[in-house]
Formats: sequence, structure tokens, C-alpha cells
Amino acid sequence: MKFSRLKIPEIIVCESDIYKDDRGYFIESFRKDKLESFVGHKIFFCQENESRSYKGVLRGLHYQLPPHAQTKLVRVVKGAILDVAVDIRKGSPTFGEHISLKLTSDNKKQLFIPRGFAHGFVVLSEEAILNYKIDNYYHPKSQRGIAFDDKFLGIDWTINKDSILISNQDKNHPNLENAEFFNFRPNLYE
Repeated sequence: MKFSRLKIPEIIVCESDIYKDDRGYFIESFRKDKLESFVGHKIFFCQENESRSYKGVLRGLHYQLPPHAQTKLVRVVKGAILDVAVDIRKGSPTFGEHISLKLTSDNKKQLFIPRGFAHGFVVLSEEAILNYKIDNYYHPKSQRGIAFDDKFLGIDWTINKDSILISNQDKNHPNLENAEFFNFRPNLYE
């Protein structure tokens, strides 16, 4: 596996070696020891989720407040998405900035999104199946969100806003300036 940091260095792209032959392919999609070595701390994924969504579906931007904050490792099993992570660590030098990356079942890239970031995605293909690992269980009272179309964030979702299918809950998230944040700490894992 290869790892690379993006413009917000806590966000990491994970790329697996793909071994192809006449029978198909093989990838090692997760190696705990290698990922921990690269990020510099232990990771304890406790749950793995799968979601299926159709073209134009936008989910997010979601996060959970401490002590139930979540790290995510997002992978597309089928189709293509634009995956987005927003820094919501108040006091961080990259607060309010975002990363967007196209994840597809063909490129096999995964996005490591640590605690302190809101996460969302939009489906670019006819359908997409996502698999993602998390390091804290879903905790409804800690669940929060930020408006996907917040002008301050300036996220280009790459599709026409009129084509977006979004839940009522996600439509009603506050803008970043009115959202609850994380206080910036260099390590949200202590």
C-alpha cells in the first residue's frame, strides 16, 4: 500500500497495489500496521458500513462531536463518487478548508478522514456502493452536520445543484459559522 498526504496533511489517500491476471484481480484493501505507521498513532476500527446510493445522491456533511468523534476510511466498491472532507477543528490553520477527491471502483483509492473533519459525498455514476470503516460507533446525540452548499466552504460538487438528491435532514444542516466545532488539538486520539 502507498499513502500520500493532501493539502490538509491529516487527510490521507491510500492506494493499494492491484494484482491482475486472467482470473481477475487481487488487492490488499487494508493493512492496520502500515496505516498506523504512516499516520503515527493507533487506529481501532470497530465497525464497517456499506451504503448504496444512486446518481446525484449527496450525503453529508456529517460528523460526530467528541468523545464520539469518528475516523473514517472510505472506499468505493462499485461506481464513482466525489468524496469531501472539511476541517472543523476551530483554531486549526486549515479550519474551514476542504479536500475533494474522486474515488472510484476502478482507481481503488481510499480516503482516510480523521476525527475533527466533516464528511460528505455525491454519487457521480448511475449508482455507487461505498464501504467505510469507522473507529467509534454511531451516537445519535453526537451527530451533527454542515450545509453542503455553504458559500463559505465553496465546495464544487461537480454536478448541477438541481440534480442533487438529498435527505431533509441534510438539507437543514447549519452553515459552518453556526455549527458546533471541535476545539483544535494536535491529537484528537488521546
